[in-house]
Amino acid sequence: MTIEQLKSKFIEKFGEGEISGYFSPGRVNLIGEHTDYNGGFVFPCALSFGIYCLVRKTNRKTVRFASMDMPFEAEVKLEDLNKPVGKEWVNYPIGVFAQFMKKGLTFGGGADMLFYGDVPTGAGLSSSAALEVCTAVVINDQFGFGIDKIELAKMGQKAEHEFALVNCGIMDQFASAMGKKDHAIFLNCDTLAYELVPVKLEGIKIVISNTNSPHKLDSGKYNERVAECQAAVKAIQPFKQISALGEISWEDFLKVEDKIENKTVRNRARHVVSEIKRTEDAVKELKAGNLVKFGQLMNDSHDSLRDDYEVTGFELDTMVEEGRKIDGVIGTRMTGGGFGGCTVSLVKDEAVDKFISQVGKNYQEKTGLKPVFYVAEIGDGGKKLF
Repeated sequence: MTIEQLKSKFIEKFGEGEISGYFSPGRVNLIGEHTDYNGGFVFPCALSFGIYCLVRKTNRKTVRFASMDMPFEAEVKLEDLNKPVGKEWVNYPIGVFAQFMKKGLTFGGGADMLFYGDVPTGAGLSSSAALEVCTAVVINDQFGFGIDKIELAKMGQKAEHEFALVNCGIMDQFASAMGKKDHAIFLNCDTLAYELVPVKLEGIKIVISNTNSPHKLDSGKYNERVAECQAAVKAIQPFKQISALGEISWEDFLKVEDKIENKTVRNRARHVVSEIKRTEDAVKELKAGNLVKFGQLMNDSHDSLRDDYEVTGFELDTMVEEGRKIDGVIGTRMTGGGFGGCTVSLVKDEAVDKFISQVGKNYQEKTGLKPVFYVAEIGDGGKKLF
């Protein structure tokens, strides 16, 4: 859908008048999975698709929410913008409004907001974070609050914790807010120190493969992994004083690994600590132009997520296994929270068509699901369009 078509839809729904437009991207994480809520390193990049919001401020004391993707609409009084509305999608933007209210900020008037997304929902590409960050950028700009983008990312994360009940780390919102075209973000999730690293992939494309097996992060398995990591920290603490798994090196972890009596908890910790090291190593290899080594670390990451963290599943593993059979695939792994969603692969230009046709055919034969492939472009973070 084009911006002009969106404008027409907005006018159809809310009437004539001045309209402003905003965009925040989804993200793909190249490496560093399930490390963010453990205070470790991640390496995501913003995508060229995401969430759009057209908005008009009003003198009413309500905010009207509508979406081109979801049938549910709502009109919420300003004083109620900190209360969930059932289990509807509007809780994501309402959760963001609530964070501004927590800071003692007031809106003075209302707004009409129309959302549209071209990032696939349930694919592990952070459509929810894009929605949260887009809403935060809209509110911040329209009401002139002057909050910096890193704080907006934190507010989006809080909205997800409190209104979607997912104990996510900061990575998704940070990438959506702070992304830069043709760069990935090397982010320390503990300190929020970050570096924008140029992604120079001459002769290579980033291919995202959507398993069309929707991932579910609404509580359950994701929050279970968070709790298991916290249990690992407690088991390590008598031998090394840490408050998060991101604070222990791989070498030190090997010395205390056997002190974690619960095997499942031990495996979860092994994945996290080794993944943090892999992420650091991968960034060094990318900077040095060693893409083959970078790809091998991607492969190792998936295997760890499959064996130690157990968040992949049949569909993701099948997609990765079929991808690894194609000459010209440098590395391939699940990306996002797991339990369905997408894989990310580095594929040589000349192999992209074969990858899409062959992997697509074999995957569908084995799973009964028809996948979708995207040749990704790395885009900018949340911004005003007009």
